[in-house]
Amino acid sequence: MALSEGEKLPDIDLTTSSGGKVNLRSYIGKPFVLYFYPKDDTSGCTREAQDFSQHLKEFESLDTAVLGVSKDSPIKHQKFIDKYDLTVPLATDESGDAMETFGVWVQKSMYGKTYMGIDRSTLLFDAEGKLARSWRRVKVPGHAIEVLEAVRDLG
Repeated sequence: MALSEGEKLPDIDLTTSSGGKVNLRSYIGKPFVLYFYPKDDTSGCTREAQDFSQHLKEFESLDTAVLGVSKDSPIKHQKFIDKYDLTVPLATDESGDAMETFGVWVQKSMYGKTYMGIDRSTLLFDAEGKLARSWRRVKVPGHAIEVLEAVRDLG
């Protein structure tokens, strides 16, 4: 069950890297980039978090919030942030409820084995909290810049 363009940001609580709570609807009022990634401290996920961190000030200059989400614990997120000096905020969805809602918890296969995992995905919501654009099966190189351009196109 994935959200379609034009659908509203769901009322979902996540846990921040500091252990606090954040409700996704609190981002309504400005554009919001929500990206899901498989696992802290792996090559692709590290590169993606570094890229969003590198461009975070540009997103903020466009009054746009960015939040990365995986199933990793808040403690693991904080270690990941500290290890790579990340500035992009991270949250955890240990229950997987948000991932189910956004349709990013999918069946995958590797070496002939199937398993459930996170489909690297990014969702861009407009200031009204409506899904403006989504990227599925994201390839990391150049992705943060592509998302930044899409934010600029929101006007």
